[in-house]
Amino acid sequence: MNPFFPINKNDLESRGWDCPDFILVTGDAYVDHASFGAAVIGRVLESEGFRVGVIAQPDWKTAESLKVLGRPRLGFLVTSGNLDSMVNHFTAAKKKRRKDVYTPGGAAGKRPDRAVTVYANLVRQAYKKMPLIIGGLEASLRRMAHYDYWKDSLRRSVLLDSKADLLVYGMGEAAIRKIAAALDSGTAVSEIRDVPGTVYVCQAAEIPEKALILPDYEKLKIEGTAFAESFRIQYENADPFTGRTMAEPYGGRAVVQNPPAPPLTREEMDAVYALPFARGPHPSYTEKIPAMKEIQFSLVSNRGCFGSCAFCALAFHQGRIVTSRSQESLVDEAKILIEDSDFKGYIHDVGGPTANFRNPACAKQGTKGSCPGKRCLTPEPCPSLKSDHSEYIEILRELRKLEGIKKVFIRSGIRFDYMMEDKKNDFLSELCEHHISGQLKVAPEHVSPDVLKVMGKPKRQVYDEFVRRYAEVNKKLGKKQYLVPYFISGHPGARLKDAITMAEYLRDTRFIPEQVQDFYPTPGTLATAMWYTGIDPMNGEKVHIPSGHEEKAMQRALLQYNRPENREI
Repeated sequence: MNPFFPINKNDLESRGWDCPDFILVTGDAYVDHASFGAAVIGRVLESEGFRVGVIAQPDWKTAESLKVLGRPRLGFLVTSGNLDSMVNHFTAAKKKRRKDVYTPGGAAGKRPDRAVTVYANLVRQAYKKMPLIIGGLEASLRRMAHYDYWKDSLRRSVLLDSKADLLVYGMGEAAIRKIAAALDSGTAVSEIRDVPGTVYVCQAAEIPEKALILPDYEKLKIEGTAFAESFRIQYENADPFTGRTMAEPYGGRAVVQNPPAPPLTREEMDAVYALPFARGPHPSYTEKIPAMKEIQFSLVSNRGCFGSCAFCALAFHQGRIVTSRSQESLVDEAKILIEDSDFKGYIHDVGGPTANFRNPACAKQGTKGSCPGKRCLTPEPCPSLKSDHSEYIEILRELRKLEGIKKVFIRSGIRFDYMMEDKKNDFLSELCEHHISGQLKVAPEHVSPDVLKVMGKPKRQVYDEFVRRYAEVNKKLGKKQYLVPYFISGHPGARLKDAITMAEYLRDTRFIPEQVQDFYPTPGTLATAMWYTGIDPMNGEKVHIPSGHEEKAMQRALLQYNRPENREI
């Protein structure tokens, strides 16, 4: 049997199906790999006995493109793909990107702007009363009213604009199982209102009695303090152990968010990655999909991140509680890679959002949730933080032992401040000796104390000590290996004096970055809430926002002061 899900009626006929139970619509090409969210949801549904079809990158100019598989028995599931479609299309300077790595040949323009909304509205045109569920990163981070950088305005919940019945936020395996079972049992989609990790619309009179009432949309549009307060409440209720139901009023209606779904257990996560993925693009594609270059021979070992960087949306999407796969699961997948005819002996990555996070930050976090109003690593590491790389080291050693493996790289981000807290002090040596090749990319992001504080990053002294220790370890190993630090310009809280501090640091360390990332205000981050309001939602203090073109350009130029084109700025 074809290992891929049906993409047309011929495929349905070859399987003897009248129709799929669910049709997945995605803005990415159809790649049946665990790094593609649509494929994961499809395989999870299949494991529950449901029939799944896929419509990838449909023509958004006609609803006919949503009819290629006919009418599904239970519903449509819509995602923009692995990225927010606006981030996929535009740079931080709002310039159109020329490539889309999730499309055959890297071709741009195969998905619309605001893809979730466009695809969902097409579904409504094609099949008016069909249950419609949206999910994925774009839906997840736009689930409530949010600042839209590309229009420089506040937008309402994507659930309203898309006219969908339900929104699944975060990692959706548990939620989609419950939703599918309810629909299959005959429950109307309008009655599915108790699934953790979902958002729905109701009449104002139907708001659950114990729900936290957020500021209403009209107030959010005119009062920055109201938006900051709303963001703080949402942030503090993004924990599966302590999060409460929240309602955002819109006139006579409300968008209601249920508490987050609990993270998958290790056994559940292992089971997801053991599902029968075809592990590649659909054979109908004649051109390669650029994203496959890195993910094809990489292993996802964990989810979640307790780093809590202000510019990152992980706390709102995957959550702060880290969960990970077992050694057996990762070794089994590595053996599958070795059997691939294209495998050359190199595993490109063993990681996740943060490579060296394998477990919750402390014993309490894994059983009672994250501490509200606190970060685990900054401004100082919490006394309860458990920094331990022993399990990760053991996994890497087992992978290196496998016949057919030449080298195992780590290319996901390494949290150096967490590494420095490990009293055994053995991971850095292991990393330098076996898992990098010439250089290690790290993300101090800035060196100014004021900016680092706003970012939620460790103090410069921590990075300086890491640089010293990195050089010492490589000297002992007899290796010439370099650090490539990443920096962000124009972040909330950054003034020209901070950019000058950064420029002086770069001069003194004789490092000029080839690339500098301008701060990109994307939905779902603490820093974006600051950008829109000029307020730090967590403490109510005012924050400087370098939003003017001249100041942004100057801050960026100072980080690359040696370039001739920057001398006129």
